[in-house]
Order: sequence, then structure tokens, then C-alpha cells
Amino acid sequence: MHRIYDAQNELSAATHLTSKLLKEYEKQRFPLGGDDEVMTSTLQQFAKVIDELSSCHAVLSTQLADAMMFPITQFKERDLKEILTLKEVFQIASNDHDAAITRYSRLSKRKENEKIKAEVTEDVYTSRKKQHQTMMHYFCALNTLQYKKKISLLEPLLGYMQAQISFFKMGSENLTEQLEEFLTNIGTSVQNVRREMDCEVENMQQTIEDLEVASDPLYLPDPDPTKFPAHRNLTRKAGYLNARNKTGLVSSSWERQFYFTQGGNLMSQARGDVAGGLVMDIDNCSVMAVDCEDRRYCFQITSFDGKKSSILQAESKKDYEEWICTINNISKQIYLSENPEETAARVNQSALEAVTPSPSFQQRHESLRPAVQSRPPAARTSSTGSLGSDSAALSALSLDSLVAPDTPIQFDIISPVSEDLPGQAKSSGQSGRRTNPFGESGGSKPETEDSILHQLFIVRFLGSMEVRCDESPDVVYETMRQILAARAIHNVFRMTESHLLVTCDCLKLIDPQTQVTRLRFPLPNVVLYATHQENKRLFGFVLRTSGGRVDSRQTSICYIFESNNEGEKICDSVGLAKQIALHAELDRKASEKQKEIDRVKEKQQKELNKQKQIEKDLEEQSRLIAASSRSNQSSTEGQFVVLSSSQSEDSDLGEDGKKKRESEA
Repeated sequence: MHRIYDAQNELSAATHLTSKLLKEYEKQRFPLGGDDEVMTSTLQQFAKVIDELSSCHAVLSTQLADAMMFPITQFKERDLKEILTLKEVFQIASNDHDAAITRYSRLSKRKENEKIKAEVTEDVYTSRKKQHQTMMHYFCALNTLQYKKKISLLEPLLGYMQAQISFFKMGSENLTEQLEEFLTNIGTSVQNVRREMDCEVENMQQTIEDLEVASDPLYLPDPDPTKFPAHRNLTRKAGYLNARNKTGLVSSSWERQFYFTQGGNLMSQARGDVAGGLVMDIDNCSVMAVDCEDRRYCFQITSFDGKKSSILQAESKKDYEEWICTINNISKQIYLSENPEETAARVNQSALEAVTPSPSFQQRHESLRPAVQSRPPAARTSSTGSLGSDSAALSALSLDSLVAPDTPIQFDIISPVSEDLPGQAKSSGQSGRRTNPFGESGGSKPETEDSILHQLFIVRFLGSMEVRCDESPDVVYETMRQILAARAIHNVFRMTESHLLVTCDCLKLIDPQTQVTRLRFPLPNVVLYATHQENKRLFGFVLRTSGGRVDSRQTSICYIFESNNEGEKICDSVGLAKQIALHAELDRKASEKQKEIDRVKEKQQKELNKQKQIEKDLEEQSRLIAASSRSNQSSTEGQFVVLSSSQSEDSDLGEDGKKKRESEA
């Protein structure tokens, strides 16, 4: 029965979890799955029905606990325990009786002491009576136990059957005809989907066979150029190339990487990298075929000033010619025209020549603006919100809605950044004071001494820029993409290493050498933080400040950092700090509210005491007035009596007495 009860509880919990996961299924985002409203509504309906079944299972679990488990548990823990207790008591009484009989048997027949005999006899009488009473209770309990045993076996079985019948009745009430119709429709839909799947699989198999036949020549590493001629009018090209790297005076190595053109720049991206790096500015460059280390299809690109060159190797003659023609077309600024391919067809007289006039400054400035980046088909994508990815969120939000246009990128930590932020205004003694990152106080008390959270991370500052939106993590992803792309385009590789201190009050960037605080970010102003979805070393946060490039409005600045594989830990730490700060603020508000209530109560009590004192003073004054009036009245009557008596005495004394009294007076 206990196994039945445990299994029912597990079934109830699993059913409830199934309903919960079905409700959350619509939040899942699959790479190849589109939005299917019919599927979503069907799963929601199933979740509703399974939730009702979960409630029925929960009711069944409760009934099994009350009607099945409770009686047999009571029999085990109460009735059997009572029998064991009575058995122990009966055993003790029997031992006491045996001891009394033994003492009685030792009485001497020659030397009898009446007092001892009476005591032993009384002891035998008491122990025998106690044994008899205990025995009767024990035997009665044993007889009763036989009936309780039958009841404890029948009641759980009866409760189990009644609970199951009640469960089935609830199921029959919930499974109405409407639900049966719904299940029938779903079954029909499943069969239709299965037929569509079979048809789609058949069509795909036929397409695969056709493509295999048509693509058979393309499987060769160097297909026949007569059947697959090179396209000489391209202004964009992407693919894998082997790059020659010198390892010594006469030795070299070859590395296979993914190369692509972006505007007037040649970019490369290794497998697993987050973003591509700038290889060379190919505006006004020269490209030519070369023989290198007995390798085929090699060509050399030389920059317009001749200071930088790169030797690359293509996989086939077709790719080799297309790369040379594409770089030639880009070096001639053909990609800036309205119809690049037609322009390239007119001016491209030789696929292996690359002589062009020097481009103007404006054209070079326009060429530095990256176009849509081609990406390696076999390389890992960065994330759903960065580095050329076409995520669903970024397709709904335009670039201008995430990042302010013409926004400069700050690549280093300098004082003007902190001075421009009102939330980071330094106090008179803060700028030059060293901050202990572990919160230990020296001569002066640090401002984070009372904070219960102190976590230190090693980070490297990548850049910051102003953003327009601070409500979606896509802002952080887009900022990461733009900063990394700008670093690659402008060949900026230097990064400032700092210690990031996370406390309940603020985030601090501390110089690891001097322990001086470089930047301070108040925690309430940090409104958004996220880590890269694939490269866990990258993370960023958005700081909201009052004022910025345009006064009288709030601005949001996104800061991007690189850590030692601790991006998620830093974000979790910031989230924990904000939660602690929130609870502290709520406690402070509750304490202030309680203090205000206490002050109001104290004020009311003072007013009440003052009113009582006034009433008491009024009563005292009334009592004094009444007492004064009574004393005045009594003194008047006394004077009248004295005067009357003195007049009568004066009449008796005559003239001599009057004179004497007057003199005495």
C-alpha cells in the first residue's frame, strides 16, 4: 500500500510537471521552427486538460492518504504499540509476583515474626492482584487486536477502492464529449501531418538524388573551368583560403581560415572566433599571381603603400581567378557604384591587373563603413544578437532603435567618461583615494564597508557607446557586435585590464596596480546586463544616466567587457547584488513606515495625555473653586455667631467690660 501511495504521488507530480512544461513550450525558440499558432493553441489545450487530470490525481493521492494509509498506519503505530506496552507491563507484574512468592516461601516455620509475615503476605497479595489485573487487560487487548486486525486490513482496501471509483467518476465527468471530439480532431491532424511528412521525405529524397547527379562535378577540388567558368565581375567574395605565415627566416606555415570582403576591407575569421578581424585595407591595393613553395593557385595582395602584403592560396582555379578579380574590382572602388557588376564588366579588361587611382578621403571614409558581413558556413555563429546574425529579435527591431546613429565608441577608460556621467560624480576625496577591493578598512572607512556582498573579477574593457533602448538584451548583443567589428576594422587590439568589484551599492573598476577606483557605476543605474550567448567571456551592462550628449533627457550607455570565462558568474553576481539592494530598500521603507506610524502614535498619545491633563486641571480648579466658596460661606457664618455672642456678653458686662474688650482687641 505504501508503494501504491508513493507511485500515485509520483504520477500526480509528473502529470503536473507535464502540464507546466506544455504551458512553457510556446516560449521555446527553435532554430528551424517557425511560429505555429495552431500547434501552440493545441498544446495549450492539452496543458489545460492534463492540468485537470493532475488535479484529479492530487485528489486521489489525498484520498489514498486518508482512507488507505491512515487506518493501517494507526494500527501499526498505535494498536500494536499498545499491545507491546501491555506485554511489557504484564512481564514486569509477573516478575514482581515471582519475587514476592520467593520471599514468602523463605519464611521460617520455627521462628515466626508476625510483623515480617504480615508484610510478606501483604506483598504477595498486592503483586498477585496487580498481575491478575494486568493479565486481564493484556488478554482483553489481545482479543480486541484480532478484531482490529481485520478492520485494519479491510478499511484500507475499502478506502483504496472507493478512492479509485471516485477518481474514475471525476475522469468521466471531465472527459466530456467536447473533449472526445477534440481528441478525435487531434488524431486526424496527426495522421495528416504524418502523411505530409512522408510526402516531404519522398520529395527531399528525390531532390537529393537530383542534386547528387547535378553536383557530381563540383565534388572535385578543382572542377573543369570550361564547365564552371569563373565569375569576373564580383565585388563581394567569401570562402576558405590558406594564408602563409612566416615562422623564421626561411621557414613558413600555412593556416586555413575563412576570408570575406566587407566594403573596402579584407577580413578573416578563425573557426570559433566571435568576430572577424581586419587583414588589410584593399582600397587601391595590387593583387597578382605568384609562385610560392611549389603550391598552386597562390596570389599576393599588397597594400597601396607597399608596407603590408599577404600571400594566400585558393582551393581551385575557379576560386583563384574569382578572388583576384574581386579584389581588383574592390581596389578600383567599383563597389561604390550603383550597379557594381555592370561597372565591373565594363572596366575589367584583365583579371590579373590591378592598377587604380588613389581614392579620395570621402570614398575611403565611406568604405570603412562595414556592409552586411558574410559568414563561414561551417564556423560557429556568435549569438542570436551579435556579429551579423539575423535573429528574430533584431529583425523586429531596427538598428536605429537599438543604438543611436553616429555614436562614437569609447575604446579605453579615461577620465572624461566618468566626468560626463552625473551618476559617477566624484567627491572631493574620492578621486585619489585607494580602495581596498575586499572591503577592509584602513585609516578611513570605505563606502562599501556595510555591504554584505564583495565579489572581485578580472575583466578587460572592450568599449562603450550610447544606446537608445535599455529594455532588451539584444541591445547588449548589438553593442558587442559593433564594438568588436570596429576594433577589427580600426585594428584596435589593446585592452585595459581592471578589477571589477561587485557590491550591493555599486560596481567599481579598480586599477589592479594602484588600487585606485577608475570608474564607479551606481547599482540602481544598472538597468540591464547580459552575457554573450555563445562566448561566455563577453558580457556587458547598460547604465542609465540623467543627461548625456543631449541635455534634459536620460541617456543609456552600454559597457562591454571581456572576462576569464566568468561572464555568467558576473551577471549572476550583479543580479544577486540588485536583489540584496532591493530587499534592503524594502526593509528600509518598511522601517521608515513603522517609525512614522510610531511617531504618529506617540503624537496621538501626547495629545491624549495633554487632553487628560487639561481635564484634570479643570476638575482641580472646579474642586478648588467649590472648596473656596464653601470656606467663605462657613467663615461668614462663624463671624456672625461670634459677633452675636460678643454683643450678648457686652450687654452683660456693661460699659467697663466693653472698654476692657476693646483694649484687649
